[in-house]
Amino acid sequence: MNVLPFARRGNFWRGNLHTHSTRSDGKLAPAAVAEFYRDAGYDFLAITDHFWECYGYPVTDTRDLRRKGFTTIIGAEMHAPITSKNHDWHLVAAGLPLDFAPWTSGETIQSMCRRAHAAGAFLGIAHPQWYGLTTEDALCIPEAHAVEIYNHSCAVECDRGDGLVVFEEVLETGRRINAYAADDAHFSTPDAGGGWVMVKAEALEPELLIEALKRGDFYSSQGPKIHDIAIKGDEVTVACSPASWIVAVGAGTGSRAAHGRDLTCATLPLDAFGEDGHFRITVTDDKGRRAWSNPIWR
Repeated sequence: MNVLPFARRGNFWRGNLHTHSTRSDGKLAPAAVAEFYRDAGYDFLAITDHFWECYGYPVTDTRDLRRKGFTTIIGAEMHAPITSKNHDWHLVAAGLPLDFAPWTSGETIQSMCRRAHAAGAFLGIAHPQWYGLTTEDALCIPEAHAVEIYNHSCAVECDRGDGLVVFEEVLETGRRINAYAADDAHFSTPDAGGGWVMVKAEALEPELLIEALKRGDFYSSQGPKIHDIAIKGDEVTVACSPASWIVAVGAGTGSRAAHGRDLTCATLPLDAFGEDGHFRITVTDDKGRRAWSNPIWR
């Protein structure tokens, strides 16, 4: 069984991993973007402007936006031709060096991801439902650490914010991959503050946050908090903020759930997931907002 983030030392830090500014197609300058997230109670932010030639291949330098109690991760949203559905790729890369080399003619997204991975970045497969990414597409990026399970911008703009289908199908192949929620905020619609990650790290330092993300020491949320997930024998106990249901879900139809009003704790049997399977936890509050754990492999 993998070590869960709740059992590790440190604190949970709230952050957004997918954001845009006027360095690409966002409506706010980087300083204004950082101000929004600081004022909203976030601990960290990655501004991930589009890594396209038309914007000068920006890896936005946000180091001067760091303040006491608030930090930034350097990153970009990488692109290269071409998915199976003839779309431009979208990969969030958090933790890129400022001098990350631009895409060159003929370079594939696989090559770009290998370069970004070698440079130490956390790689996320962005908004798969929005542009019809296939499971085969996702599987051809072995360096990816996570799938974007929720994209708030896509949810409010076109009702395609959910990344669960691709995420679950990738897991069904046996691939061990995590999931993260993010805004993808451009600030031209109410697309900010709707999805985030809670990362467990010993200090609010960019390098520690990146390493924790790559280990999977985080959960994702639209509002609910997961205080603890603990496994004892053939049961899992979940402690959380008040919820309407708490679900453990695994491969195929395997699931166990608790329902009620203002649930703050539930103990669920693991008999539906097999001795070598996986499951994840979803907590849903009375407003329909969800929090998701990463997969827990038995």
